[in-house]
Amino acid sequence: MSVITGTRGETVPTVPPGTPAVDTADVSALLERGRTLSTPVMRAAVARLAPPMDTVAAYHFGWIDAEGNPTDADSGKAVRPALALLSAEAAGATPETGVPGAVAVELVHNFSLLHDDLMDGDEQRRHRDTVWKVHGPAQAILVGDALFALANELLLELGTVEAGRATRRLTTASRKLIDGQAQDISYEHRERVTVEECLEMEGNKTGALLACAVSIGAVLGGADDRTADKLEEYGYHLGLAFQAVDDLLGIWGDPDATGKQTWSDLRQRKKSLPVVAALASGGEASERLGRLLAEDAKSPVFDSFTEEDFAHRAALIEEAGGRDWTAEEARRQHAVALRALDEVDMPAHVRDQLVALADFVVVRKK
Repeated sequence: MSVITGTRGETVPTVPPGTPAVDTADVSALLERGRTLSTPVMRAAVARLAPPMDTVAAYHFGWIDAEGNPTDADSGKAVRPALALLSAEAAGATPETGVPGAVAVELVHNFSLLHDDLMDGDEQRRHRDTVWKVHGPAQAILVGDALFALANELLLELGTVEAGRATRRLTTASRKLIDGQAQDISYEHRERVTVEECLEMEGNKTGALLACAVSIGAVLGGADDRTADKLEEYGYHLGLAFQAVDDLLGIWGDPDATGKQTWSDLRQRKKSLPVVAALASGGEASERLGRLLAEDAKSPVFDSFTEEDFAHRAALIEEAGGRDWTAEEARRQHAVALRALDEVDMPAHVRDQLVALADFVVVRKK
């Protein structure tokens, strides 16, 4: 069985072990609870925005269609709100204690989506046209900025010491998220990126905010810094697992499930984990892929590329081991995340729910 060197020097098989079992009913209930408790507060926050930003934000969240009619479109998985409520319970508080943190994190997450879609040129999100495509780039920028400001405003309005601590964690995570997006963009123009650089970028872009989500409710519930830090450790590695799965879906995901184009990340020249791992693996397929991507870099656009061209690149990535390595990395990060929970004293049912959410992240299809 072929292997590739892992991020800590260990040997990681390219054939992943069995996936964890997930109780989808329990996870669906957790996600729905997060959505139900946070959405009214989110809607009230968005209603503060000056027109037309309020309606543009409502469109982004799936509350209205492009003509302003009410709709129940997909508004996202709500993983971060679910984690924030669970983290409050991990600290012995009620889930409602974590709602301001859940909403703040979700606002920052959506700020990043609005800007990312524009920077990446993505025309579809959640099976609908993106905000910049419908309302223009200026509104995508302005509404993203407004959501970021609202996130901090909501927390600081609580006026407590805990709220101040929570805001510091959120602003730190936000800065890391922006660092990650800057790294992601810069890597698109580089011929080679190391696995370590890719994981650092993804830790910033995805891990930091998930880490904040799973600690912010605990902080609002009065948890000490050690407890919050360990919960952040769980969330950070969960974020890396989440992003590894996203990277797989970005190449091989079903467009009907993901709401994005086929070969989405390849079209954007992203140096995602499967690509970087394939280029680092050595061997004939890796070398062929490297030569092909080097030639691609000389082309300013992919307008002349066919579906077969992208399929060929995806096949080379898989042949070079990039797909299997990334799947295994998702499972490795999942295991590291769960080990961090062993250091937190929390109710058993809360731990079980955090484990179930981690399992869901690794086996999801979109």
